[in-house]
Amino acid sequence: MVKDEAGNVVEVHCTYDPASRGGNSPDGRKVKSTMHWVSAAHAISAEIRLYGKLFLKPDPTDVEEGQDVLDNLNPNSLEVLTGAKLEPSLATAKPGDRFQFERVGYFCSTLTPLPAIWSSTVPSRSKTPGPRSRRRRERNPPAWCQLASQRSS
Repeated sequence: MVKDEAGNVVEVHCTYDPASRGGNSPDGRKVKSTMHWVSAAHAISAEIRLYGKLFLKPDPTDVEEGQDVLDNLNPNSLEVLTGAKLEPSLATAKPGDRFQFERVGYFCSTLTPLPAIWSSTVPSRSKTPGPRSRRRRERNPPAWCQLASQRSS
C-alpha cells in the first residue's frame, strides 16, 4: 500500500488468484481478505443518503414542560455523502430498485437522473449509524465508493 504525505491511500499493490474466489482455494489455502474495488475512471457518481435514528430519545414524547416532540428530533439523523463512485451497471437501475452495497447495507435508487441518489433502507448491522461509525467511515471509506472531500447535509 502506498500513501501520500497526508496518510491517504493512493496505490494498492496486490495479486489476483482466481482459484481463491469465494474464500477457499482447491489447495486448502484460506483467503485472509477480499478487496472490493470500483474503477473511478469507469464508475458513475452518486449521492448516498445514510439515515440514523430520527429521535434523540427512545420515546420522542418524553419532553420537558414547554417542549414538544420536535425538540427530540436528531439533527444528525441524515448524513449525505457526495461524490460516491459506484459500479457502472448501477446507471441502468430504475427508481425503486434495491441493491446491497458491500459492508454498508441495502440501498434504494430514487427518481433522479445521474448523478443518482441512493437512500439507505437497511444498514448491514442492526445498529443505527452513529458518531463512532461515522468517524470509522471517514477513516476507512467503504470499498464500494470513493468519497469526495466535500460533504453536505
